[in-house]
Amino acid sequence: MSTTRVFLLASALARLIERERGGHLVRQGFFPDRPGRSAHVQLAGDTGHLILVSHHAAGPLEEPAEISRAQAEALLDLTAGRTEYLSIPIDTGSHSATIQRFVAPASLDLISVAFKHEKAARKFQPPVWFGPEVTSDLGYGTRAIALAGPPSTPEVEVTDAALNSLLDALGNRAGEPQPQPTWVAPEPETSETVLDPDAERELDGLKIEDSVIRELARSLQPQGR
Repeated sequence: MSTTRVFLLASALARLIERERGGHLVRQGFFPDRPGRSAHVQLAGDTGHLILVSHHAAGPLEEPAEISRAQAEALLDLTAGRTEYLSIPIDTGSHSATIQRFVAPASLDLISVAFKHEKAARKFQPPVWFGPEVTSDLGYGTRAIALAGPPSTPEVEVTDAALNSLLDALGNRAGEPQPQPTWVAPEPETSETVLDPDAERELDGLKIEDSVIRELARSLQPQGR
């Protein structure tokens, strides 16, 4: 059975990911629960859906029906609670994940990783740039956030290790095979090697680009830390 693990994400890191990857706005509205079933409406871009959810012992069963944008917007006005968030897909290096940057009813950043099997979910080791796990806290579910607002959320610290790990993921470097060290006979001491002018300019450009990206990322961290 498929399962999803959910983690908090530092807002500074979420802003960096949004700048790099963009995202699309999702609006959801939830109707009050009925015995054994629930319903909500979703609008993403110009695509609307009315989703009926039947609750069974084996788990919820969703039945989406596509509706027009106008119909979705009309239904959103009738719902008991609504959320708006940016949905941003990202590859963590070992799994695909989705970031939710909530803008309503309050600011909150979550990252979710879906698994086809529970065994794979248990074996998953989150990268260091993930925040604390909140999978078991029902208050972080989208329906709960829409109807009751997000729970009190601890501030997620941004460390240098977390920042560098995220930059590797954004640069698609996470998960790439690293060169294995090999022994090389030492050469006699000589004067500094002189690079070809074009190669030297390219190397300097790469160093500057990496430095600028990392300084930009650090500037997004909360001040005073």
